[in-house]
Amino acid sequence: MTAQPDFSKGGGLLPVIAQDADSGRVLMLAYMNQEAWEKTLETGTVHYWSRSRRKLWLKGETSGHVQKVVDILVDCDLDTILIKVHQLGGAACHEGYQSCFFRRLKDGTFEITEEKVFDPKEVYKS
Repeated sequence: MTAQPDFSKGGGLLPVIAQDADSGRVLMLAYMNQEAWEKTLETGTVHYWSRSRRKLWLKGETSGHVQKVVDILVDCDLDTILIKVHQLGGAACHEGYQSCFFRRLKDGTFEITEEKVFDPKEVYKS
């Protein structure tokens, strides 16, 4: 039997961890519905469901910083997806950082742990 993500859990949305296929660094967490899953499998480029915009979202459609699928894994409950990617354009984070996880808690406050790789004001002109 071939396992598939169980989109009946979580109201039709499952969490997706995007991980750099080469370094192992976690780049971001987002969500997929069945449509995003199918589009990702069809194209080899990661698609998500945008909860804020309530629509299908091709990662990098505005910035050009797309994620190419290298490997896909699902957890034991079939309700969390891990996608190993090659991040094109160098940044997964809409704030301009390579990873969305650029803040580290130190001595009770968060510090920024990396430099921006692009200026969001230039990329997301609207």
